[in-house]
Amino acid sequence: MHFNKICVIGLGYIGLPTASTFATHGLNVVGVDNNSQVISILRNGGIHISEPGLRGLVQDAIQSKKLSVSETPREADTFIIAVPTPFYAHDTRSYNNRDYRLADMRAVAAATESIVPHLRKGNLVVLESTSPPRTTVDLVKPILERSGLVAGSDFLLAYSPERVLPGRILQELTENARVIGGIDQTSAEAGRDLYAHFVKGDILLTDATTAEMVKLMENTYRDVNIAIANEFSRLAEHFGVNIWEAISIANRHPRVKILSPGPGVGGHCISVDPWFLVEAAPDLSELITAARHVNDTQPQFVMDLIRRMVGGDLSGKRIAALGLAFKADVDDLRESPAVEITTTLAHAGALVSCYEPYKPDVAIAGVTCANSLEGVLQNADGLVLLVGHREFKTLDPQKAREMTPARWAVDTVGAWDRAAWTTAGFQLARLGDGKSNP
Repeated sequence: MHFNKICVIGLGYIGLPTASTFATHGLNVVGVDNNSQVISILRNGGIHISEPGLRGLVQDAIQSKKLSVSETPREADTFIIAVPTPFYAHDTRSYNNRDYRLADMRAVAAATESIVPHLRKGNLVVLESTSPPRTTVDLVKPILERSGLVAGSDFLLAYSPERVLPGRILQELTENARVIGGIDQTSAEAGRDLYAHFVKGDILLTDATTAEMVKLMENTYRDVNIAIANEFSRLAEHFGVNIWEAISIANRHPRVKILSPGPGVGGHCISVDPWFLVEAAPDLSELITAARHVNDTQPQFVMDLIRRMVGGDLSGKRIAALGLAFKADVDDLRESPAVEITTTLAHAGALVSCYEPYKPDVAIAGVTCANSLEGVLQNADGLVLLVGHREFKTLDPQKAREMTPARWAVDTVGAWDRAAWTTAGFQLARLGDGKSNP
């Protein structure tokens, strides 16, 4: 199949790198986003996402005239759907007295509908958005067939999930193995030929529903493993054990690799994708549901630790929250437990200031956001490390003491050395340190 023009719908964390990468490999690409501000930023030479190397890649693609941007789709040989698939914020279902979240597939449906007027015989349509099993065949395919064309005979249809890590998107986009799930073998092979333009890793062919499940399995596996680490941190508090010491010893076993606990799980993948499996089959996913509830309630465990540090009442306490991103050294705040903890502190009456070095202009309701470390520390009674950004992990406690009147600190990621911070005059509590925490 010849790929003269690609239309990528959705210019977010996956769509924009994908569109730009295809363009810099010689294909003509139109990137589509229904957010006019995003289109304006891109047309004016900027980018709306912080990702290493992305700015230069996008600029190269646009300057080469191989990438253009638009608010509406155009005719193409191939259409790629890369729009968000969050869950509904306030809509849940219950099974065995446990709530589970529901996938919001409206963006996928709308993107698919936008393709219908432009769909022609011989086209390839690829869904990249992470989706519940059978989305390709039960949602996307029927919408596309409203065009009067039949999937598998008139046009080709496949599912190919992104499998990249924020902070390493451009590298992993090309180097990771790629999964192509077609509604038939011809569709899968066409998807392989498309992504072979830039993918250096293996390209694995399967059916669409298997490809959908593979992506969900990968992130669910990680979620379950984080959940056991977080539950271990709670047990360590209960038994008077330092979880960080215990994990380092347990991991000396050749077949054990316990992950690090933290304030919760965020991001658009690990904290969301497992719910897609639960929604599809709640009676068959009890372990997945339990893991999600552990990770979703971990911020409350952190809140309890902070309350112990201040003697119970948070009202009027001036607290500096360090980090808002869902993980270290990225600017992505989606589903971030750090944001949840920060807003919960504010709702509890604390006077919260925050600093997110990768998004210093962020606005959080009820919270004062500083644009520097000095700014967030200068009037604090206490510090709460919520994200292990390099700037925070390497913070010298002696220098911190010079910048702040605070004399207590809470470390939720196991980054700060107790002896060094104690020597500098801070009372330090660390998540899961049952030996020393108040």
